[in-house]
Amino acid sequence: MAGNTFSVGRDSQVVVLGPFGRVDLAHVTGFESRQITSSVRVQRIDGTHLGAELPKGWEGQFDLERGSSVADDFVAQLEQQYYAGTTPAPGTLYQYITESDGSTSTYQFDGVVFRLSHAGQWRGDSSVKQRLEFFATSRARV
Repeated sequence: MAGNTFSVGRDSQVVVLGPFGRVDLAHVTGFESRQITSSVRVQRIDGTHLGAELPKGWEGQFDLERGSSVADDFVAQLEQQYYAGTTPAPGTLYQYITESDGSTSTYQFDGVVFRLSHAGQWRGDSSVKQRLEFFATSRARV
């Protein structure tokens, strides 16, 4: 149960289902998602302004401290399938949020494709930070 009247990072859990099954990312330190829209603006002759935001999908990222080869292996599998002449099926993301009243909100991202935008910088006594980005065709509350 959330200990606040507002959300904090630990109130959320995200599950990744790739085209080959569940992807258990080690040491997720951040998750971000953003809605993509296309703006439509109309200025009527009488001076009234109208607007609409047309949904065009979702995008986001996972920030990781590399604790295993899971993210690398996942993206390598997608890449190998592409070079073998097969288009990998899109995946699905689920975000579970524990609300301040103790209830759980669940959001499903569909048609998800991934890229490892930052595989990591390897240095002496430093952790290796990675970033896994995604695009989803839609998000729905389930």
